[in-house]
Amino acid sequence: MTEVAEHVWAYLQPDGGWCLNNAGLIAPGGRPVLVDTAATEARARALKEAVARITPCAPRFVVNTHAHGDHTFGNRLFTEGADRGGRGDGGDRALVVAHERARAEMALAGLHLTGLWPDVPWGEVRVELPGLTFRDRLTLHPGEFPVELIHPGTAHTTGDTVVWLPEQRVLFTGDVVMSGATPFCLTGSVSGSLAVVEELRALAPRTVVAGHGPVGGPELLDATAGYLRHVQRLAAEGLAAGLSPLEAAREADLGPYADLLDAERLVPNLHRAYAEAAGAPPGHRLDVDQLFREMVAFHGGLPACAA
Repeated sequence: MTEVAEHVWAYLQPDGGWCLNNAGLIAPGGRPVLVDTAATEARARALKEAVARITPCAPRFVVNTHAHGDHTFGNRLFTEGADRGGRGDGGDRALVVAHERARAEMALAGLHLTGLWPDVPWGEVRVELPGLTFRDRLTLHPGEFPVELIHPGTAHTTGDTVVWLPEQRVLFTGDVVMSGATPFCLTGSVSGSLAVVEELRALAPRTVVAGHGPVGGPELLDATAGYLRHVQRLAAEGLAAGLSPLEAAREADLGPYADLLDAERLVPNLHRAYAEAAGAPPGHRLDVDQLFREMVAFHGGLPACAA
């Protein structure tokens, strides 16, 4: 846990690569808010222990910033209550909150992520769907200041939520923004992400907690936008040369973004940019399994997942 403002913490899992996500804790009173959980049972239990060291009150709300399992598979450890069976009075059980599309995406994906990396010690994970959804905005009041949940549009996924603390000017972005890792639009949008980053910039955050990687400031928005604009340029060049997204990725010069973690995400990002250049709307359904296979082919094997 890293304190980023009074009563606000970021929970960081270095190095921020595949399935090593960040979470957050907002605890100004007796109704703490947890932002995301973790990918495996062991990592979710470690998160729960870290929360308990900060506050004696169990989280009353778990906000899932999007549907992906590294941010949601640990939900059940916070919704079952102390006896793990849900047989108590419910006083220490959390309510899971997410955008309505994120709930639908979670239900559709199930535990698909575990099949991509079968050697990861996932433990007893399951899909715990949100009990409360929203469409545009929702404000939680866990104590002495508000916690605003905002759906900024299609970016990392079609159901992203950012968590904004206007008094502290702290922004939890989920995977809309990455810190030291490659942005990822597998089920979202390159153009949509650029529009959303500008919307987040208008909030004027001082502190930005990305979905993966170290805590930063507005420069993380700049880096994310810069990378995505570079992807659009590569897509335009690839289309002009008659290259497939995979071929364009193999010929690409990533320039200042070459050192970002998980560079293989360029392949699905290019697929998104190609589709959008042809007129596809943000979030247009693509063959995600095929995109993942091409990403693996580009990488030369399954990318490492240290979860």
